[in-house]
Amino acid sequence: MIVEPGELLAAINSPNDLKKLSQDQLVQLSQELRQFIIDSVSIYGGHFGASLGVVELTVALHYVFNTPDDQLVWDVGHQAYGHKILTGRRDQFPTNRRYGGMSGFPKRKESEYDAFGVGHSSTSIGAALGMAVASDYKKEFDRQHIAVIGDGAMTAGMAFEALNHAGVTNTNLLVILNDNCMSIDPNVGALKEYLTDITTSRTYNKVRDELWNVLGKLSKFGPNPQQIARKVEQAMKATLLKQSNLFEALKFRYFGPVDGHDVDHLVTILRDLKSIPGPKLLHCVTVKGKGYALAEKDQTLWHAPGLFDKITGEIYKKVPDKPQPPKYQDVFGHTLVELAEQNDKIMGVTPAMPSGSSLNIMMKAMPDRAFDVGIAEQHAVTFSAGLATQGLVPFCNIYSSFMQRAYDQVVHDVALQNLHVVFCLDRAGFAGADGPTHHGCYDIAYMRCIPNMVVSAPMNEEELRNLMYTATLPENAGPFSIRYPRGEGVMPEWRKPLKKLTIGTGRVVRDGEGVAILSIGHIGNYAQKAANQLVAEGLNPGHYDMRFCKPLDEEMLHNVLRQYKAIITVEDGCLQGGFGAAVLEFMADHGYSLPVKRLGIPDRVVEHGSQDELYKECGFDANGIAEAVRSLTAKATVASVVEVTL
Repeated sequence: MIVEPGELLAAINSPNDLKKLSQDQLVQLSQELRQFIIDSVSIYGGHFGASLGVVELTVALHYVFNTPDDQLVWDVGHQAYGHKILTGRRDQFPTNRRYGGMSGFPKRKESEYDAFGVGHSSTSIGAALGMAVASDYKKEFDRQHIAVIGDGAMTAGMAFEALNHAGVTNTNLLVILNDNCMSIDPNVGALKEYLTDITTSRTYNKVRDELWNVLGKLSKFGPNPQQIARKVEQAMKATLLKQSNLFEALKFRYFGPVDGHDVDHLVTILRDLKSIPGPKLLHCVTVKGKGYALAEKDQTLWHAPGLFDKITGEIYKKVPDKPQPPKYQDVFGHTLVELAEQNDKIMGVTPAMPSGSSLNIMMKAMPDRAFDVGIAEQHAVTFSAGLATQGLVPFCNIYSSFMQRAYDQVVHDVALQNLHVVFCLDRAGFAGADGPTHHGCYDIAYMRCIPNMVVSAPMNEEELRNLMYTATLPENAGPFSIRYPRGEGVMPEWRKPLKKLTIGTGRVVRDGEGVAILSIGHIGNYAQKAANQLVAEGLNPGHYDMRFCKPLDEEMLHNVLRQYKAIITVEDGCLQGGFGAAVLEFMADHGYSLPVKRLGIPDRVVEHGSQDELYKECGFDANGIAEAVRSLTAKATVASVVEVTL
């Protein structure tokens, strides 16, 4: 199905076309852009509410500023669909987040209008500041640099680090705070309360609006009235809000709050701000999902709803004809509550992903024992370490790609002190349509090199439950990581009794001869499928679910390496430093010299697509594993013939 753009939107292939419109036409254009996003996402899928909330802001930014010469940096990028559509990618939009198609996030190599590649939060201010300082250094003093950041992303430490630095510069930096009280889940913390105080102070907003009107009338008489009005406004903020302004304390000129859905007013304000030197912040109040009633009402559900009927709001779900396996995240969520009911030391921690990680199940059942700390992965880890020092057992649930942001805290605050923190790494391996910013490629490699750390991955839901239980036991009181992928497992009947596992032990899936497949994690189910396929062809590969990458099951490895002629390792993780590399290190340390084929994520950036498409591309789907076994079997046969002949 082709989505037809409205009359004005159809004529816009770049911001230069946008600038040909009169300011009076921007309301209609905003309506058309919002409808195009609704139509497109309902048919093709993608993120939804975030882009609807910044339609007017997007139009105003490209109308006022000279992009791409003026640098526009979007934080995270969930809200950048309108930006992409207005910058020459309208006709490509149906390929958004599809294999081989357009990225769901801003990407430098995709367009010159994407000034900075994003997918993780809170990078925009630092990046835009770097660009602004570079422009000053090159004496490009007319260039503008704009960072659009949500109030959720503003909770991360690096956003404040950038604000702190920017405040002592005199660069052309404009930070636009898109304040909708949401990231994916509702925002939490003191900053949210502070922004709420600003946006709900009726007295402040009334006086501020009157002051701005006076400012506009006086501006034609020169700068002195503006300076007086500025001082009056600053005093008014401190008096009426009963607190000093956070951003002005960081030496930013603060403007707002303003209605982020009034495109005409936004254009006027942005034009004024262009002429004001130095770092400044515009506080825009918006509604996530604006213009689609259901998305405004349930903003978490409509963050990325999948395909839906735009008229009725029905979100299309496949109705299976038999019981289906649960998502790994839900197994984690329910099992954590089960464990916590048995052990009052267990706590839950997540950085702003309670629904994405299913920690919301524990937050509902045990609100005093489960914590959403905001978009602050570093704090999540150190907070967990603090809990552990007091004898508690925190489960710190962070997406694998986001855990990269807290690596120093894992090493310094947890591992060096050998504290009992259980890291549950969701979205490990290929994350699918979110692409390379979200792929959890590296956690096996970066976790297994840390002293005291246990590194594990379940092949199915039962193993996830058992690993979680094992990680809570007093004899295992140290850092413990458990990785599992996005999406469904393989066991519709998954609520099995909890069992203790011995750390560093694998299990035999099937014995065989010739070639042994060593797998770790959920990808072992693909190895099992490949083995079954090969048995039907007359081959007999062995398959071993190693479960632990650190410590390795040395007894099992010795037995396998003595019994088989060749080895294949399979992992949904990077080959450099990963599980296969650990097996090779073991072989080198013990003098084994068998042929080894490592299957996993290669040393390159793998783009977006479904998990199965990416497994196939990288050669470790079931067919790829089977072909690797066939190839090694053939080589082993040739070698045996040569040896007999000699």
